[in-house]
Amino acid sequence: MKITDSNVIRFHLQVLYGITVKSSEKRKERLFIGGTKIFGVPLENVPRQYIPEFGLVPCFLVDACSFLLERAGTVGLFRKPGSLPRIKKLRAKLNSGEGGLSAAISYDVATLIKQFCRELPEPLFPAELHEALLRARSLSVAQDRTSALQLLSCLLPARNSSCLHYLFNFLSKVSQRCTENLMTSSNLATVFVPCLLPPPNKAEMSEGRLELRVLVLRTFIDSPQLFGVIPKAVMDSMEFLMNFDFPKNAPSKKGHRKRHSLKATRPVKTVPWIQGRSKATPAVPEQSQGSTPGGRPALRRSLGLETFPNVLLFRTCMPCTEQGLSPAEACCKTPQQRLGSDLRLGHFPRLTRGQGEDSLPALTGVGKLQLMPWRRRISL
Repeated sequence: MKITDSNVIRFHLQVLYGITVKSSEKRKERLFIGGTKIFGVPLENVPRQYIPEFGLVPCFLVDACSFLLERAGTVGLFRKPGSLPRIKKLRAKLNSGEGGLSAAISYDVATLIKQFCRELPEPLFPAELHEALLRARSLSVAQDRTSALQLLSCLLPARNSSCLHYLFNFLSKVSQRCTENLMTSSNLATVFVPCLLPPPNKAEMSEGRLELRVLVLRTFIDSPQLFGVIPKAVMDSMEFLMNFDFPKNAPSKKGHRKRHSLKATRPVKTVPWIQGRSKATPAVPEQSQGSTPGGRPALRRSLGLETFPNVLLFRTCMPCTEQGLSPAEACCKTPQQRLGSDLRLGHFPRLTRGQGEDSLPALTGVGKLQLMPWRRRISL
């Protein structure tokens, strides 16, 4: 497996939550075609402008959201439809490059935003992520649900991520005035499911599946600041893997197949994370598990998932007492619990993408990544 940030995110999703996401890197890129048309064209062909906190966002979306933000107290905003004749006329003006939003009606502009998202050739949430998003929202632990959805948002293409991040930030502000407009985050999520997470077939339109889609969007509307932000523990693991010297010719014992991939070869539930080898693995003499004569720790011979480098190497060198834990609490935490605490939501740094649009995963924002002041290498 090629070690990239998106692959490390997929690896964490599979190991921690049992969620497998197919790679979309081989998708064919469409040629950019300039023009003023807004509705029904690919996102990369829509006129866009750079917003420092979000990246490149469609100009129409910026203008429409700014217009509605001043009228966010309108009752039933996004729920009540606008006038079809007025919408048709306003839509024609926007597609021809003319203005016209300043004198528009709030309900008409809100309907146009939904039409813009719904008529994109591909949904803002790519189809290959839909099943993973629903599985993440179905996890039993609330913290795991939010963390898994946060990681999945980091796998979006850059142009999709910028647009969605801006839209969720706007919808969050609208929901904060629900006492006036009667549009809670749940109501807004219900309205936008056909636009952002459209069910592909009738089987996906069951009540339970639709409710999961609503809950996915509601999570992002309630916490837009987490959208596209990679947790620090995952960033640390990326730094480690990028600087890890994988042996080219690792010795192998008879009866053991040599593996050079970090890809899991067994179900996640049966692979012990951090605990060493599987119970089915033959015992290894204690001498091979100790240190080498030179004082360096010996690298285990198998490069499979069960001997993936200890997660403690992914953490920054910070005493547990500085993280707000008492000495007693710090000692009782297992490595699995420490990894889980790293993935807990907090003030994670948002990464700057720049103006490039084709990089994966999509990371937006203005913060700068604080790299670890040390690096540790393991070699045979």
